Amino acid sequence: MSVLFVEYPKCSTCQKARRWLEERGVDFTSRHIVEENPAPEELRDWWKKSGLPLRRFFNTSGLKYKALGLKDKLPTLSEEEQLALLGTDGMLVKRPLVIGEDFVLVGFRPAEWEAKL
Repeated sequence: MSVLFVEYPKCSTCQKARRWLEERGVDFTSRHIVEENPAPEELRDWWKKSGLPLRRFFNTSGLKYKALGLKDKLPTLSEEEQLALLGTDGMLVKRPLVIGEDFVLVGFRPAEWEAKL
């Protein structure tokens, strides 16, 4: 099984996650989240596969999230508006992401990753 690993290489959590994948011999393709920002359509697909609330896809600790005041704005936006917003800038998206054939992992939670991978 090969998965897509969506990361921001300078992010320390992404670096830990990458090491975790490599140490376990997980076959993955890497994608830089800023250089190749996910499109709203991809994000919709990943969100549906994840089974998570859409808000979990936002990088709530990121500078851009805070600068845009999204904590207060998100609840007023439709799902389509939220997906479009996420599609404008990879720095708004929670990372790392692992996309498999029938699952999506958001953020690095080793126990969750162990169970899926």
